[in-house]
Amino acid sequence: MAAVFSAAATAKADDLHRERLAPRWTASVEALMLGRSGAGSQSLVSLVPGDVPWWTPVGPNTSNVPGVEVLNSNQLHQRLAAGPRIAVSYSDPSGYGVELSYFNVLGLKASRSIGPETPGQWLVMKAPGNFWQTQDYAYQSMVWQDETRLHSLEANLRLELSPRVTLLAGVRWLQLHDQLQGTLDPADLGQPMWKFNVPSRLSDAVPLPGSSVVINPPFWTSSTTNNLYGVQIGARAILWEIERVSVEGVLKAGLFDNHATQTALVSMQKQIYPTKAITDAAAFVGQGGIAAKYRLSDLVALKLGYEALWLGRVALAPAQIQAISTTRTAVGATGVNCRSSTLLQGVTIGMEYAF
Repeated sequence: MAAVFSAAATAKADDLHRERLAPRWTASVEALMLGRSGAGSQSLVSLVPGDVPWWTPVGPNTSNVPGVEVLNSNQLHQRLAAGPRIAVSYSDPSGYGVELSYFNVLGLKASRSIGPETPGQWLVMKAPGNFWQTQDYAYQSMVWQDETRLHSLEANLRLELSPRVTLLAGVRWLQLHDQLQGTLDPADLGQPMWKFNVPSRLSDAVPLPGSSVVINPPFWTSSTTNNLYGVQIGARAILWEIERVSVEGVLKAGLFDNHATQTALVSMQKQIYPTKAITDAAAFVGQGGIAAKYRLSDLVALKLGYEALWLGRVALAPAQIQAISTTRTAVGATGVNCRSSTLLQGVTIGMEYAF
């Protein structure tokens, strides 16, 4: 009997020794390659027949003929862009722990050009009020670009329910910046004096001989910045494991306060008119991912995975066009449209080290 108690005591001591030696910290470095879809639905370019006058005091003209839409903001799908993610976590033998993580993706871009492969057609963009834009000359295209930047910083408490399942609860900050810009390309070959000949049609939109090149400013720029502050809950679980290979999944969801700002720079007769608006609104964030790990040793592992991040009730640049009011001499923001949603998804690859 004494031998049995002695063996049990020895085994318990060995377990405590291994527990003390077990790694409590884990650091990981990853590269994220994310693309973005979901830029709202806003008409950006419509085609109007070239024999419709650019402007007349009365009667149909390019400002009031509906035209046929050929470009919508929902066609601006941003391709994969890379960014870093750095994370560190601590696990206590009691089952409690903490984790801190930061990542950014700064180079999300999309660009679409319409024209001049549409001969005999006006390229028209309209906004609330008196604003409308056409090409200055028939050889020009209307180019729209959308660029997005994302930052994320989060801190979570961890509770290990079992060796396979860990609950998460914490705070998070995200910043989503989105900019939409419309330009005419290439530059004007001189001032478009033909616009003063009423009525004038697309066939009249030709440079005067000897005209100097005129640099066009972007005719429309909308920018939004969403600063989201909130709380989230989630879970992390080992879904499958065999020898050195394991598959891990994570889900998170949170409620956030969105401090959103929109700014606009609108060009009318080559003069820039700025405007700005700020608001606070409720927003939602959901995140999910799955990753495969291969352990090179007890302390080092390689990771390859898929990740998706959904942001709801945020301000995206295309939606702000309808929140701008224009007259012939002024531009004003009527508010910030925070009713958009967007999805970022892609692959992750990296390494983690336990110590």
